[in-house]
Amino acid sequence: MFKPTVGPIVGHTTTDHARIFLRGDLDNNLVFAGVRHRRQGDPHWSKGHFVQLKAYRDMSDVIVLKGLQPDTAYEYQAGWFSPLSPTHTVETVQELPLQWPRNTYCFRTPASRTNAPRAYIVGSCRYLRIAARTPLLPGLGDRTFAGINRIVAQANPPISAVLMIGDQVYLDDLNVIGPDRIYKNILFRYRAVFTQPHIRKLMSGIPTYMILDDHEIEDNWPARKTVNDDVLYANAMDAYGLYQASHGPAHELSGDGRLNKSLTHYWYILTHGDIQWFVTDSRTQRNLSADDRRILDEEQEQSLLQWLIDSPARVKLIVTSVMFFPDSKHNDGDAWQAFPEQRLRLLETIRHHRIKNVVFVSGDVHGSMTSRLRHSEDPDFEVNTVVSSPFYNSKLLPFAKASDFIFHRPMARTKSGQYRYELTSKVVSQDNFARLHVTAQSLQVTFHDRDGAPLQSVDIPLQ
Repeated sequence: MFKPTVGPIVGHTTTDHARIFLRGDLDNNLVFAGVRHRRQGDPHWSKGHFVQLKAYRDMSDVIVLKGLQPDTAYEYQAGWFSPLSPTHTVETVQELPLQWPRNTYCFRTPASRTNAPRAYIVGSCRYLRIAARTPLLPGLGDRTFAGINRIVAQANPPISAVLMIGDQVYLDDLNVIGPDRIYKNILFRYRAVFTQPHIRKLMSGIPTYMILDDHEIEDNWPARKTVNDDVLYANAMDAYGLYQASHGPAHELSGDGRLNKSLTHYWYILTHGDIQWFVTDSRTQRNLSADDRRILDEEQEQSLLQWLIDSPARVKLIVTSVMFFPDSKHNDGDAWQAFPEQRLRLLETIRHHRIKNVVFVSGDVHGSMTSRLRHSEDPDFEVNTVVSSPFYNSKLLPFAKASDFIFHRPMARTKSGQYRYELTSKVVSQDNFARLHVTAQSLQVTFHDRDGAPLQSVDIPLQ
């Protein structure tokens, strides 16, 4: 067996199952990939779990490990091969005397205890310049993931998940020269980004969850969409489906443990005890018409509102790749400030239903911060935001700073009062990532520089 050419990536992981993404290569017409696992410390491996790789999926797939135990460390090995006989099937290759790759990876299932403390890594915007199919100075951006690995190695409690919340790849390469539009070039870019050594190590051991933003398609999509962009969009979303969505919770697991490969939407819900994440797709279903302007489609908005009202989770974290607040002085029509009616509907629902411990988590702006929103006539209302960006910035783009945002006027006015926000941290204007530590008392947000050194910490009290 050969080492995966991309991956393995540990995707959605629950108390009883884990999803492992990996890619092989096109050796001949019959290629299989396999994973075997065992509890850390056990002497014997499980039987291999295999899948046949297909060219139309770029020789990649996801293998589901079932029957796992909560809060347990597992080891696994992963690889791919081409059998000598063209008659082999997924069932018959299980009997072959395979030589597994020597690399052993580890992951941990989440604790089942409802109120267990949890920790997460959150970030966005990892720029990698590619010219003539060659990544240029890839180690500069991968250095941030080496810093994350240092935090992971010493984290207590263990890191439950990494959330990459937009611009994991830059297909448009900042629209400088020849943005990627051809499918094979887009696939090459994903392979280049996900095979850098430190991000590869991170994703092979920590459950990694993703959602797209604009650069997975093109800058500020779909504001500048033309009739010639239909092929670009189809190619970009096919690649996104393979490399980012395939191993996430948007794909449902059937009763027999099989992964449903079809997708009805890209947003999803992630549950860890009494903490829930609603990861929105704030990019692909936008409506820019004047009579029904929305950043989330109607179905997603209603699902989000219903989740806010009905979910028993003590802490509700809403991921939206673009900023919910604060508002920018340079409004380019891309963030939530350009969709004020829909934003106000969410806030009024939270306020009227007296929903506590709601935190919006965003990226996009190449600056990190925390901010708090309050209502002038409702002292019980409070919503917080955490912004974490970028993993690695382009030298062509500036970092955000506090003076870029509007703080001197209300964000929204209603008949019942005004919504006003304030910064609760400094604005981090350098490559960084955030560690979120959720306890019974607070959500502690620590921003780290690209080497893992802490820059600042903010405690958001929980009720």
